[in-house]
Amino acid sequence: MDVIVREPAYRRAGDGGAGEPIAQPVGHPGRCWREEGLRVPPSAPKRRRLGESTVPDQRLRAERPNHVWALDFLFDATSDGRPIKVLTMCDEFTRESIGRRLGRSITAEDVVAVLDEARRRRGKPQLLRCDNGPELVAAAIRDWCRLSGSGTAYIEPGSHCQNPFVESSNGKARDELFAREIFDSVFEARVLYDDWCDAYNRVRPHSSLGYMPPATFAAALITPEPSVRVDH
Repeated sequence: MDVIVREPAYRRAGDGGAGEPIAQPVGHPGRCWREEGLRVPPSAPKRRRLGESTVPDQRLRAERPNHVWALDFLFDATSDGRPIKVLTMCDEFTRESIGRRLGRSITAEDVVAVLDEARRRRGKPQLLRCDNGPELVAAAIRDWCRLSGSGTAYIEPGSHCQNPFVESSNGKARDELFAREIFDSVFEARVLYDDWCDAYNRVRPHSSLGYMPPATFAAALITPEPSVRVDH
């Protein structure tokens, strides 16, 4: 028994789209295609939107304070299982934690607010280094960079080793705070993380800064001492 099938159903399986009725056996269309040795070409995979770098990231190395600010995210949860997201930001030369935001979610507008606050305190960065997360490739970030006169250096997708300084401080935060503490609220997590960042900046010695805390090293740059030796 045959049935008449008209376009556009399985147009490519018939006469090449001439517009004439096509005789096909009754049955599941997909099975008929397989029996005839036909298949639908796979569609192109989805692609993630990537940020556009103004300088090559691979060879970029901070040479002074405010040369490169690095941004990244940490993830955790409160005791009820609800997620926590943390925006972290450091000056790659001084290693200081210069901005942060902790909440249930973080938007591109939240990132801009953190950047604005850091710029008011210490001036604008020459470059931002970050990954291609949606909050960091959004139009709001591009507009902030354009208005501030700052460039961008986006790392390759999945290449966290290209953002080593903020990844290093994030690793310490995970080991010393987020992996050890149970947070019953966002407020508690925010207070403890602020305290940890303050101790990281002012108390914790950093081997690559001559075993000085980042804030002490940054202050020494303003009034340099001959004994200060830095391994960048």
